[in-house]
Amino acid sequence: MHGDDLAVQLIQAQSLACGTMPWRCCLQEVDMANPASSPYVIYIGNIVESKGYTMKGNGRKKDNHTYYPSIFNDVIGPVMRGPSSSHCAAALRIGRIARDLMEGKIEEVLIEFDTHGSLATTHTSQGSDMGLFGGLLGWEATDERLVESPKAIQEAGIKLDIRILDYGADHPSTYKLTLQNSNEYHCLKAISIGGGMIEVIEIDGNRVSLAGDYFETLIFLSSNNTEVLKYLRKKIDADEINLLGEQDHQIIEVKSQNFLEEKITSELYSIFKVRSAKRISPVLPVLSHKNIQVPFITCEELLHYNKGKGLSLWELAVIYESARGNLSHYQVIEQMKEIVCILQKSILQGIRGTKYADRILGWQSGQFQKLMENHQLLDSGMLNQIILNVTAMMEVKSSMGVIVAAPTAGSCGGLPGACIGAASAMGLSLEETTHAMLAAGMIGVFVAAHATFAAEVGGCQAECGAGSGMAAAALVTLVKGTLEQTINASSMALQNILGMICDPVANRVEVPCLGKNVMAASNALACANMALANFDAVIPLDEVIETMDRVGKSIPMELRCTALGGLSITSTSKAIESKLINVNSG
Repeated sequence: MHGDDLAVQLIQAQSLACGTMPWRCCLQEVDMANPASSPYVIYIGNIVESKGYTMKGNGRKKDNHTYYPSIFNDVIGPVMRGPSSSHCAAALRIGRIARDLMEGKIEEVLIEFDTHGSLATTHTSQGSDMGLFGGLLGWEATDERLVESPKAIQEAGIKLDIRILDYGADHPSTYKLTLQNSNEYHCLKAISIGGGMIEVIEIDGNRVSLAGDYFETLIFLSSNNTEVLKYLRKKIDADEINLLGEQDHQIIEVKSQNFLEEKITSELYSIFKVRSAKRISPVLPVLSHKNIQVPFITCEELLHYNKGKGLSLWELAVIYESARGNLSHYQVIEQMKEIVCILQKSILQGIRGTKYADRILGWQSGQFQKLMENHQLLDSGMLNQIILNVTAMMEVKSSMGVIVAAPTAGSCGGLPGACIGAASAMGLSLEETTHAMLAAGMIGVFVAAHATFAAEVGGCQAECGAGSGMAAAALVTLVKGTLEQTINASSMALQNILGMICDPVANRVEVPCLGKNVMAASNALACANMALANFDAVIPLDEVIETMDRVGKSIPMELRCTALGGLSITSTSKAIESKLINVNSG
């Protein structure tokens, strides 16, 4: 986005057709398969500890509430377009919630990024503006118009004011929005916590926690607070009813599997004279709900649970996600199968060729394939097929094609490239590839629960590093290794990437991102074979993930996706950035 194109003041201080299951499932109509019994009862509620924060014990806890990651929410997904899931997809989700708060009637938006956060330097080049504008317009993350969202929001008559200020944000990826029309205005503060996941943490000065995993109704009160609460608790069956804020500025938040009935909303206006009732639609594919039971949330617990059962990691992943998302086992498998189909199509699209002006690297996968097929590359077995797939996927991402954040958009090549490339080289089926991706998803749940996928919090070890650990588990699963071998492969892969920094050249998610995705996949292949040969991983997976979290938080801010250090500040990087700015402005 450029100032000459929009009324912006810059103050410096899915499913594709492959399978039969719809991506967004109507969970309340699904008969959940009977998951294995569990000693843990989890009440899903205020998700205030974000995806980038360490969780101790059994679950991420805040104010007696617990949140458990979902494979399809937190780990593999969203299906999206854009260079970065923590920028583009997350911003779009925040924009969608902001649009619902205004009932789609937006005339002016003040957008504030904190001077000391990562968005101050990356909001334009890594897709935050593009995603946020698309969300404010009500678009989906796969909408092919996203690249034109700056122009579209101008044509919609929405006046924008983007400011970079020092307002003491606690999180490096904080969005502070003030929205208004001729009748009302609202202030919203939200954070992007990695891999497209978000949390709205404040509305009109009231502390809230909206992750987009419920049908939310926000009731803005004028008086009769106690009576409204009594009425709602008598009339409706909701997952949560929370009274938020101080006297005279209070909100009742209703989290449920559906919106309030129109009759209830009408009575709130007629009987209690509430100021307004806002419907906030979910933005995540898998909803949360109360009384969730899950069998494990650490690798140690998983191994204990599996004693005497002899289940593989992918089967344990199905059990976990079935319990977490109130999905049948069949539905979990079909959703992952659909994702694999999307990934396969994206890779084929990349190999056929991609074009996009605002990128550093051109189409390189086609030449790699030609040389590989003509035996003009060093013989490295299936690794060359993996490198081809990783490169193709990254090229689709950088050309605004449809990809899957796995676990993030910046690391979207490593896991899918390794898994699908190896499966292709071995002639394996869609079903076998799906099982491998489910195994990878289970490793990702442990990372999401106890560390982070956000490079802004943990450097690139949180993205490509995590993807490498997930890919190692997928590769062992493809050849039907044991559960212990699968986990050891992941542990070794994660050990090898501790301390990896995030320093994007020219503020684009391409260089050294492509190389790091290739390295993630290569590392995964090596560690898979080491594990299959029963090499000793030494450090248990849970301890490696805890270490990963500590190491990530010790990486200097300049090397955590801010473009303020490393390769980002080389003279060549700056020259490329200037060239791309000139191309775009021209």
